[in-house]
Amino acid sequence: MKPIIAITAGDINGVGYEIILKALVNPHICEICRPIVYGNAKVARQHMQTLDEEYHNIQWNIIQDPKQAKDGRLNLITCYPDDTPVQLGVSTPEAGKASLKSLQCACQDLKNGLVHAIVTAPINKDNIQSDEFRYSGHTEYLTQLFPPLASSPLTSSPDSLMMMISDRMRVALVCNHTPIAKVAETITEERILSKLAVLNDTLKMDFTCRKPRIAVLALNPHAGDNGLIGEEETNIIRPAIAKAQEQGIWAFGPYSADGFFGAGQYNYFDAVLAMYHDQGLAPFKALDMSGVNFTAGLPIVRTSPDHGTAYSLAGKNEADATSMLHAIYAAIDILRQRAENEKLLANQLVVEVKEVKKEYKVEKFVPQD
Repeated sequence: MKPIIAITAGDINGVGYEIILKALVNPHICEICRPIVYGNAKVARQHMQTLDEEYHNIQWNIIQDPKQAKDGRLNLITCYPDDTPVQLGVSTPEAGKASLKSLQCACQDLKNGLVHAIVTAPINKDNIQSDEFRYSGHTEYLTQLFPPLASSPLTSSPDSLMMMISDRMRVALVCNHTPIAKVAETITEERILSKLAVLNDTLKMDFTCRKPRIAVLALNPHAGDNGLIGEEETNIIRPAIAKAQEQGIWAFGPYSADGFFGAGQYNYFDAVLAMYHDQGLAPFKALDMSGVNFTAGLPIVRTSPDHGTAYSLAGKNEADATSMLHAIYAAIDILRQRAENEKLLANQLVVEVKEVKKEYKVEKFVPQD
């Protein structure tokens, strides 16, 4: 069965519809999944008219339920009215409401098991704010909607993880959208341990890394220079790395961020844990602007392009859909990898042992449920 992928339209005044359309006309997409766009056909047609002529006559398969989605078609579920005003390149309250409606509809179907994964087009984190959305982004919203599962003795608090992935590197964050003025107070040993636990688990479960190597970046320049430029490395980050290693996680560092990326040390690790947003995302995007944002640690699969609404490009037929295309591919790959892992775990044999006179003896074999 092909996976059913929910694709939220994002901010209607940005490049969301453009990159969705450009990605979905790729014939390979409908061969490997059944995509459903959560948005509005009339709004989509307004965007279609700004693109090349080949997009002008795209026919949408309008459905009310994911069960009605058809293979080989551009399926669409209507989430907001036809008269929702489109003002390309402008942030408006109506665009915020529309992007929230799209997200809510897709998440409800995901929660009900009607779709298998969600790919989110960019939102404007300001105009989407309302009584129903008081979050700094998709990651935080989805974390409260689909609570993470605890899977490590390192932390008592289940956590999610904002992660950027590409063919070149994987970068995860301790702090997601935290103001720089508050980063230092947010960096705690418990928080680093929690993020390391999620990162280690997702590398195994979602990316087939059997014994992941994780690089941990320092917070301060030169990794604090033994306390001369800051004490977070000595008092918080190194102790967290040591505790993670005691639990079998191959975490190393802390590394000074500038030298780490400048010398290409990321090539020797399966992932990098950065302390804050720009420390990790600036070098990641400098190396590859077609990467994917993946929310690790959740029971559901969510990916998105690694860029924003790009208002300056809206309506100009200049947006590059590569990141959206990669986001769809990544969602499908992660779904398949999780299914494969579940199959392997279900078929493994659990050995129950009993100590008798300092010797271990096999009691019985119990197939794991």
